[in-house]
Parts: sequence; C-alpha cells; structure tokens
Amino acid sequence: MIRVSSDSTCDLSPEIVERFRVAIAPLSITVGDQVFRDGVDIRPDDIFRYVEQGSTCATGAVNVYEYQKHFQKLTENGDQVIHISLGSNFSSCYDHAVLADRDFTGVEVVDSRNLSTGSGHLVYEAGLLADEEMELADIKARLEVVRTKIDASFMIDQLDYLARGGRCSSITAQGARILRLKPSIEVRDGAMIVGRKYRGTFEKALRLYVLDRLHDPASFDPSRVFVTAAGCDPSVVAMVKSLVEEHANFAEIIITEAGCTISNHCGPNTLGVLFKRL
Repeated sequence: MIRVSSDSTCDLSPEIVERFRVAIAPLSITVGDQVFRDGVDIRPDDIFRYVEQGSTCATGAVNVYEYQKHFQKLTENGDQVIHISLGSNFSSCYDHAVLADRDFTGVEVVDSRNLSTGSGHLVYEAGLLADEEMELADIKARLEVVRTKIDASFMIDQLDYLARGGRCSSITAQGARILRLKPSIEVRDGAMIVGRKYRGTFEKALRLYVLDRLHDPASFDPSRVFVTAAGCDPSVVAMVKSLVEEHANFAEIIITEAGCTISNHCGPNTLGVLFKRL
C-alpha cells in the first residue's frame, strides 16, 4: 500500500485528510518560549489572538529527526510513502524530508513548489493515484507534472503581518493602509510575487480579485478548485463560492481553512482561489 503524506501547510479539510488517510507532519509555531504544533495544539484563531496581544509568532520547518520518526511510523508495516512538501523556496522542509528519506526504502519526497492548497492539489492528486494503485515512482512523476499547472494566489487585507515577518517594510504596509490597497500574492515558478493591487474595501477588492482569476475558464482543469480562507467572515467565503459557481464550471468547489503558516504570514481576511490549468 502507498501512504500519502504531507506537511501541515497543505491546508486540506479534515474530511479530505480522512478520505485519503493523509499523514500530516506538523510544522512548529513558536510564541515566546512556547512551541506548538501547527494544527495540533494551535489554530489560526490562536495566532491572531497572540498577535493582538503583542506576541510574535514564528513558524519553523519540520526537522530531519521529526521526518525520520514520521516516515518510520508510516513504513513499519511495509507500506510505501509519497510525501508532498511545502515548496523548497518557502521553507527548509523539503531539504529536511529528503535527508530523512535516505534512511528508508519506498519513500519518495515531492517538492510541491507551492504552499497551502496549491500543495493541497498535489496531495489530493496523490490520494486519487494511490487509490488507483499506481506505482510509487509513477505517482511522483505525475505529481511533478501537475505541480507546473497549479494556479495559486491569495488576496490579503493588510500588509501588517507580512511586515512583522520581514517580508515587506513597515513603510510599505503603512502606505497600503493609507491608500486602502489590497495586494494579491501569487506563486510563480515556486516563489511568491506581488500581483495586482486592488483598492477599496476587502469585499469589493475580493470580488475583483476573483473575477480576475477566473477570466479564462477555458484554460482551467475542471476537476476542482479550492477556496481557502484565513480569518474571513463566512458570508464573504459564501460570496466567493457563488462567484466561482457563476463564472467557472468546476466539478468540485472545496472550501478549506488556511492553516497557521499562511495565517501567521498574511493575517486575517486572507482568501485564495487555487485551481489547476490544463
């Protein structure tokens, strides 16, 4: 049997994790002198609360020893493992997983070159292929093709969290706040770039963002789309789902919550529409 494994940053719903028996390797979140495990003993709402209280939250990669324990548990009954990691340009998780898998036969690590449900698409795909009893090497090869087709982006309401993490300057964050700019963040060639900047309220900007992402439906893989949000009002998520239904024809529209890593870097009122292109 082939087991599907992923870092906690894949941001899949509990239902999908259960359906494909995905084994999750949690990243760490350090708050002061406390270390938590992403999605195990800390949630995005906790992150937002700590930040509001003035604490600094830092994410940490899964280390080699933790991956060794993780792979040991998955292979102890003779199963093989396909592990989809957080993109190598975002974290050392991939490098650590590759170092760990050298101690095991039947473990393959895939660099998702993505984050959140951009990686989640690969995990979902791996689950389908494992169910079809495809060979391990073939699953890895297929995922390395699929990862080039993922269209991953998020729109964020504020730059304050990115500024705290050193990913933009406090001056840039303040300027965006004054001008009411809402930037979209896109994943291109395995790295994050700033896409279009929208102006106005979060909901108004979000509508424009969604319409921009869905402007060329003929190029979409119609299998599924993820709507992944952090700290968003349910009515806003429902509005985005309706827009997706109206402007595209995906077989599945899957709503998921962004995990602690995205939440810590981007803050509340962050939402992405992530799909595959043909």
